[in-house]
Amino acid sequence: MSLGPYTSFIVTSYLATALVVGLLTAWIAIDYLNQKRRLRELEDSGVMRRSGRSATEP
Repeated sequence: MSLGPYTSFIVTSYLATALVVGLLTAWIAIDYLNQKRRLRELEDSGVMRRSGRSATEP
């Protein structure tokens, strides 16, 4: 398959896009783990979620 005179531009663009998507995926995964850790720390310290209470509790 020949991409003509623009081969280097096309390949570089695809590689850059793959890198950006990979970095964003890693960032989301790391942030998810950090949020779960922070939530676990809050629950361990006694802080409760609002959704964890019943409707009759103040």
